[in-house]
Amino acid sequence: MRNALIAIVLSLLGSAQAQLDQIFKKADKSLNQRSTSGLSNDKIIAGLKEALRVSTGKAVAVTGRPDGFLKNQTIKILLPQKLKTVGAGMRMMGMGAQVDELEVGMNRAAEQATPFAKQIFLNALKKMTFDDARKILTGSDTAATAYFQRTSTDELSTAFAPIVEKSMKNVGVVQQYNRVLASAPGGSALAGQFDLNKYVVGKTLDGLFLVLGEEERKIRKNPAAQTTSLLKAVFGAR
Repeated sequence: MRNALIAIVLSLLGSAQAQLDQIFKKADKSLNQRSTSGLSNDKIIAGLKEALRVSTGKAVAVTGRPDGFLKNQTIKILLPQKLKTVGAGMRMMGMGAQVDELEVGMNRAAEQATPFAKQIFLNALKKMTFDDARKILTGSDTAATAYFQRTSTDELSTAFAPIVEKSMKNVGVVQQYNRVLASAPGGSALAGQFDLNKYVVGKTLDGLFLVLGEEERKIRKNPAAQTTSLLKAVFGAR
């Protein structure tokens, strides 16, 4: 399992497949004791942090751009469960455009909020301890994602909330939401019973962490071909 997670670090920033066996041996030795070659635990952690800085930056870039949520069917924000019946009824009545506009607005809000995760992830990395790094290096296929969820969810929620609220107002989501409820049979009964802003913040977090988790799984299985100078110093084969 440890060897698999070392592959995360290497594949994010790269390493030739032929080097992996030597890299694994050096990393494993360094995690348990000071290496005779002088490779320290501090350098192991530094290498892991560098890899995670890059991986989180990529995840933020992928989700925090136009259509980052809207055109990604895996994380696209759809109507809340409570409104699905209402939305289906509206589409049958030829009012699908209104439903589509509401979904577009929710996804645009998520795309505008996600870039603010970058600094929060960097702050979480600064607080990472050696014990945290060891658990990531020896943990499950999504151990790094779980670390960020545990250390960053509250701060991300707080940061995203005002951005989502402002974006939803700017693109007319609230007005469209109210029109949908007013136009749909039985929609008025839902008015005031659902916090749409909170729903979008939650779905934004779900999408961001899902992208991180999927990337983490792929990285463990597919080491790439290059390294940074720091990772060469930490993991490079001789």
